[in-house]
Amino acid sequence: MGPGGIATIILAISVAVIALAVAYAVVRIGRLVDQASKSLEELTLEATPLLEEVTTTVTLVNGPLHAINKVSKNIEEVSGKIAEATGSFADKNSTAMKVAGGLLSLVQATKGKKSPVKRTKKSKSEQE
Repeated sequence: MGPGGIATIILAISVAVIALAVAYAVVRIGRLVDQASKSLEELTLEATPLLEEVTTTVTLVNGPLHAINKVSKNIEEVSGKIAEATGSFADKNSTAMKVAGGLLSLVQATKGKKSPVKRTKKSKSEQE
């Protein structure tokens, strides 16, 4: 056997080792893809009921929110009507508003005054 034959044997062994390494890598990648598909299937099976529960929860929350929206609209209408009524009253009864303002000023002024100090009776020992 000459140097060419030994080189051929070394080359054949090297190609066989490389082929085994590539085959091992392909098998590992195949297992990885299988595990990924199983994980995706499990995730899909678990996510579907969760999404249905979230949908149900959102539907249940939206019901009271619609009721609150109706109530807030009614409150807005009532407050608008009250504002209109008080505005028209103030416009038509300016003298009544002046009297109410004067009374309010009087009440505030009397609140600011201090009440007179009450004298207490002195005990017998203090009187002597």
